[in-house]
Amino acid sequence: MKDRPIIRGLSRNVFFAGLVSLFMDISSEMVYPLIPLFLTGVLGTTKTTVGIIEGIAEATASILKVFSGWLSDRLGKRKLLMTIGYGVSAVSRPITANAATWFEVLTARFIDRFGKGVRTAPRDAIIADSTDNSSLGLAFGFHRSMDTVGAVIGPGISFVLLYLYMNNFRLVFYASTIPALIAVAVIIIFIKEKTRHPDERRDLPRLTVSSFDGPFRLYLVVIGIFSLGNFADAFLVLQAENLGVSKALIPIIYLSFNVVYAISSTPMGAIADRIGLKRMIILSFVFYAVVYAGVGFSSSPLHIWVLFPAYGIYKGMSEGTQKAYLATLAPAQQKATAFGVYDTVSGVALLPASIVAGYLWDHSGPEATFLYGSLMALIAAVIFTFSKKR
Repeated sequence: MKDRPIIRGLSRNVFFAGLVSLFMDISSEMVYPLIPLFLTGVLGTTKTTVGIIEGIAEATASILKVFSGWLSDRLGKRKLLMTIGYGVSAVSRPITANAATWFEVLTARFIDRFGKGVRTAPRDAIIADSTDNSSLGLAFGFHRSMDTVGAVIGPGISFVLLYLYMNNFRLVFYASTIPALIAVAVIIIFIKEKTRHPDERRDLPRLTVSSFDGPFRLYLVVIGIFSLGNFADAFLVLQAENLGVSKALIPIIYLSFNVVYAISSTPMGAIADRIGLKRMIILSFVFYAVVYAGVGFSSSPLHIWVLFPAYGIYKGMSEGTQKAYLATLAPAQQKATAFGVYDTVSGVALLPASIVAGYLWDHSGPEATFLYGSLMALIAAVIFTFSKKR
């Protein structure tokens, strides 16, 4: 499917998929930077527990991404799965607001990530299906930019609500339901897909990585290694608090990260199209390693105010580019499955990554946590650099 109508140089589906992500990320980022503070400050959990909650929520739900992608390829119902996924995530917001124990927070986080697991691969496949290969970096970069504009607005709303209502976390969690429901409405009204004839889906391979070629499988190995050190961003928030950034300013410092992320994603995607997607991914791994080493050695709030925006540059370099590169490796009839496998690998790795990060923090301090992440990124960069080019 090539979605011909163009809006501002991009296909209709790419534009509206970006708008969906904008509203959902407003919702998500109103909640996400406050979760670790809510867990440790209100519910009294340890850093290890924070790691376990984030790891289980992300990793368990990520397993769904490969099945959702495969099902999307089999049924040709990408929009339906997107709608279900975003709708389920919207339901999680009131559950978070009513949580009285860490287990209830885990339940809400799992439901939210369950929805993400259902929607992500079909959504990415719609973007890839609607874009020529020569513009994949731009399309995915634009999508990440829109996603991240929402991630800028969300913490801003949280800051205002926390300021006006005396750090009332639960009120913020309730309010986050509204933009999530708007995202679902945009999908229903504006996203269009061409239903494929059953004959086009008849000969799809079984759900197995062996149906993909060597470069695709090697790329999964690289992403898996990197993801073992790419633990939950909750630890960045905890380091900011650890160095003296006040709770009221946490949404603002997170907003600064997302502002840079939003501004950099589209141009970084376009640059990646010019210099090569693989080269940009390698550069992003190295930059990540430098930023995380910096966070580990930080000793004042000023360092965090500088490094959070720098982390936004890494996100702009990597998020869209990694998926754009994947799209060049995936067979045309298995794109959603390929995105699902990719998301599952990175998501499953988040569980051990976050548990290790929490354990290192509790027993050796934040320096060990972030240096571990830096080391894994460098290992992934080296392996990917010397892998066979496609």
